[in-house]
Amino acid sequence: GWREAKGIHVSQRRKESAHDYRYFPEPDLPPMVLSRQWVEEIKAKLPELPEVRCTRFVSDYNLTPYDAGLLTGSKALADYFEDCIKTKEYGKLPAKKAAKELSNIVLGEVSHILNERSIDISDFGKKVSPEQLIGLLVLHSDGVVSAASEKSVLREMFETGRAAGDIVSQKGLKQISDSGEIEVEVMAVIRDNAQAVADYKAGKEQSLKFLVGQVMRATRGRANPALVNELLRKKLEEV
Repeated sequence: GWREAKGIHVSQRRKESAHDYRYFPEPDLPPMVLSRQWVEEIKAKLPELPEVRCTRFVSDYNLTPYDAGLLTGSKALADYFEDCIKTKEYGKLPAKKAAKELSNIVLGEVSHILNERSIDISDFGKKVSPEQLIGLLVLHSDGVVSAASEKSVLREMFETGRAAGDIVSQKGLKQISDSGEIEVEVMAVIRDNAQAVADYKAGKEQSLKFLVGQVMRATRGRANPALVNELLRKKLEEV
């Protein structure tokens, strides 16, 4: 208890042993003797726990703690992520940013499809295998498809179960990286959007984004965005 006047705690009562609490054995629960060997055997069978896996994802794959936490929040999602990394095609991605690119698409468009369809990653994996997903990332990394086309191709892969390369070829979604072809569209956009050009000349950088969007729209999202930006800036300086 507490003695306010003295500012101290004091013992109020004492019990000598367990029988003072009226403890008694439970007849239906016999004593269990667990050997250290048995404990170690069970421990060895336990899966990697989420916290440990999260830490490993940060150290092994250089992911942010936030991304690693989202991926390891579901064992199935983390398994799918690592199954992608184990594929042969994964080695074709730029080593320094491969895991981040994979994380972005799994936590982005893949998760969007899962939430939209109310399905689990195991259901998604039946339509888009780890090999197929990495195949799509390789096409994007190689500049074959743009970021915008990458999303639409992934959805088509989920709907049909077909490989990314087949979809890109059939639908003509190959990214345009030919500067001559893009320049034609750039000049057309500059010609048809005089006000946006004038705004850019007046220092409104936002107008450039509008013009880039018009070029991307004209090419159905197939133009290389970096090349579009470069050519637009160059041509706007010449106008």
